[in-house]
Amino acid sequence: MTTLLEFKQVSKQYGTDTRALSDVNFAVKAGEFVSIIGPSGAGKSTLLRCINRMIDASSGEIIFDGASIMDFKKSDLKRLRTRMGMVFQHYNLVDRLTVVENVLHGRLGYKSTLEGVLGLYTKEEKRQAYAILKILGLEDHVYKRCDHLSGGQRQRVGIARALIQAPKMLLCDEPIASLDPNASKVIMDHLRSISTKMGITVIVNLHQVDTALQYSDRILGVNKGTIVYDGPPSGIKREQLSMIYGSALEEHAGELKAELEASYA
Repeated sequence: MTTLLEFKQVSKQYGTDTRALSDVNFAVKAGEFVSIIGPSGAGKSTLLRCINRMIDASSGEIIFDGASIMDFKKSDLKRLRTRMGMVFQHYNLVDRLTVVENVLHGRLGYKSTLEGVLGLYTKEEKRQAYAILKILGLEDHVYKRCDHLSGGQRQRVGIARALIQAPKMLLCDEPIASLDPNASKVIMDHLRSISTKMGITVIVNLHQVDTALQYSDRILGVNKGTIVYDGPPSGIKREQLSMIYGSALEEHAGELKAELEASYA
């Protein structure tokens, strides 16, 4: 597999006191499913959002699909983001619009400003939207307003909106944090299928250790802005969790122990 994404000595500084990322190095291959885990405030979201430059890193180099993206200008960034779908914790949908209208918004990166304002989409784009919604089990909800959907359904709309971009990579920022266990499983099953069957690279931030262990090809453990674990789920034992979660491990010791035991049962 070819390398799709690479971080070289990437750091992010907020002001003079807060260092969110410190000399982060890793590479992700095309088609990999990578989970980022770590305690709150570890830098997981900052790391993810540096990939598509929703946040600008302070130093280092980020290479995506062979191009160094740190110096990209506005027009370059627009093209870059068409190749990186983003799935958000709180969906970021337009509630008053229908499911299919929200999905088609994923094509805006390919449109002129006028086409976007007028909502001019081709027949092929509409066909793709319906096809993706069918894959995600939403064919019966195409014309429903998004504020009439459950949380799990709304997140599937968010995934569909990202997929219609025809991305090489999906970035998922806590996609199941607001969902119940059943809805969470549906979302994670779809993300795993997107990686396995469509060959799209998936990078997902997760609070749930057991979920990361179950679905990932690889895990990045982050603590205080540095990567302290980079390896397969099978390499995560209590010692590695202690490195990743530090003092937070003791606060959640029972919960994490149960998650580990469930994962290896």
